[in-house]
Formats: sequence, structure tokens, C-alpha cells
Amino acid sequence: MKAIRIHQNGGPEVLRFEDLPDPAPGKGEALVAVEAAGVNFIEVYHRTGLYKTALPLTVGQEGAGTVLAAGDGVRDVRAGQRVAWYGPFGAYATRALVPADRLVPVPDGVSSKQAAAVMLQGMTAHYLARSTYPLKAGDVCIVHAAAGGVGLLLTQIAARIVGATVLGTAGGEAKTRLAREAGAARAVDYTKEDFVAAAKELTGGRGVQVAYDSVGRTTFDGSLASLAPRGMLVTFGQSSGPVPPFDLLRLSQGGSLYLTRPTLGHYVATREDLLWRASEVLGWVKDGTLHVRIDREVPLADAAAAHRALEARETSGKVLLIP
Repeated sequence: MKAIRIHQNGGPEVLRFEDLPDPAPGKGEALVAVEAAGVNFIEVYHRTGLYKTALPLTVGQEGAGTVLAAGDGVRDVRAGQRVAWYGPFGAYATRALVPADRLVPVPDGVSSKQAAAVMLQGMTAHYLARSTYPLKAGDVCIVHAAAGGVGLLLTQIAARIVGATVLGTAGGEAKTRLAREAGAARAVDYTKEDFVAAAKELTGGRGVQVAYDSVGRTTFDGSLASLAPRGMLVTFGQSSGPVPPFDLLRLSQGGSLYLTRPTLGHYVATREDLLWRASEVLGWVKDGTLHVRIDREVPLADAAAAHRALEARETSGKVLLIP
């Protein structure tokens, strides 16, 4: 089999296309022929060492394909079944060993590429809108990076499924147009406009109920300033860099605000939660409620090019690696 491995932390050049022995599933595992692997910013953090992992590492935590074989004790999936997953490392490969209880069935009418494109980002958008701050009709929210992979999905869920009002931020005319097409009532080009002023204008000066912020350092202060009293800032990424330490008194001074830093793993820790989130997201994709934008498909061997594009913010939607 072929796989993308890292032996040391660093830039995209440390991603190496290697031959590995063909694996066999152990107890509780399934061997999957990978048809598409999702590329996510978390893999940049793994590659650079911002998020520490044991090395060497086969990169990637999201994929879809067909089960080739199942190990002893596996009852959740069977050979020949189309499946998708998020969580275990090893998706940047032609074959992946995945704990069977982390695999979810892909329904007919949803392609493997769509499934791989929506597992991490779709379930992230799902927990943000359904659980971390459960949006309801009439709420106003900020979605930063609204033309990105999570942003486009979160904007659709918030605006079209829940009925909330979305202020989306993005960089440039093309990306703000995508945010509006996804359902944003107002799309702000952060390179030219003040999103705090836009949030106050949109809410009659009160502020938004929640700001979903995957950008980090450059948007954190503005996100706090955009909140209504008792509003919530959900920071779930740091594409512009980590947020510096700050004085917690700012939360009370801003209106008894809430701040949380969630991660998907805690929201799909049980198989019940995993199946609930994945089945809703994949169901929305199947019936056309949720549109998955695939920005580009990159050959597995060119994983470094995919990482460069992601880090340069050249993408709008999902980047896939195709073995």
C-alpha cells in the first residue's frame, strides 16, 4: 500500500509518499480501501507539531471507501459496505485500518467523495450549531471563514435548517459571494470592512447571540466585542495563530459573556453520538438540503500541494486527496 507519512515536524516538504506493508485487520478493526481522504487544517497542526503526535505518523483522520475485510468481533460493518469515518489516523493512504465502531454507513445517493468531504467539517458544523450553542430560529450569529469548509456548511445549517440570521466573514469578493449563496444574510469582506460594526448594525446595536470563530488571533477581540450580553464566543480553530492569554474579567465587563474551546472528538465520543451526527449530516447531503462544495481533488502523492493551498487560504470548500 501507499501512504503519506511524516517522520519529523515541519513544512509541507516533510510529507513523504511511501510504501508500507499491506495491513490486516485485528480484533474490532476493519480494513478499508480508501477512495477519498479529506484534508483539514488540523493535519497542518499535526505536521508542524502545534498539536503533538507520535512520529512517524500516517497523516489524515477523515476518509471514505469500501470495507475489504473485517477482523474478529466486528458486527457494525461488513466486507463490501461503503463507509466513512473521522478520528483514527491513517486516512492519507490507499488502505486504512479503522476501528469498526468509528465507521458509519454511507447511504445510497451519497458518493464516497461527498462523504469524505463532510465527515469532519460537517459533524463539526453540526455540533457547533446543535450542541455547543444550540441555535434557534431568530438568533443572529457570526460565522468566520464563512467560505471555508466548515464555514459553508455551518452557514447552511444555521440559515437554511435552523432559521437563524448569519453574518459571514470572508476575504475577497469571490468568497463573500459564496457565503451569501450559502445563506448568509450579510457577508463582510474582512479585508475592507469592520465586522464588529456590521454585527451591531445587523442587530440594532445589541450584538449577536454567538460567534463561531475558527480564525483565532486576528478575530478574537472583534468576536468578543460583537456579542450581545450573555452571548457566547465559540473558538474552534486558529488559522491566523493562537489566541494570546487574556484577562477573564473581560467576559464580565462585556456582558457576562461565555467563552468555550470545543473539539469534535468530545462530541462524537460515543457511537450513539457519532451515528446521530453523521446520519443527520449525510442525510442532509442525500436529500440536497446541505450542499458540499469540493474545491479541488489532489492525487494522494501530491499531499504537500494540498497543504500549501490550504495554508495559503486559496481554497473555498473541501480539499480531497484521491489515492
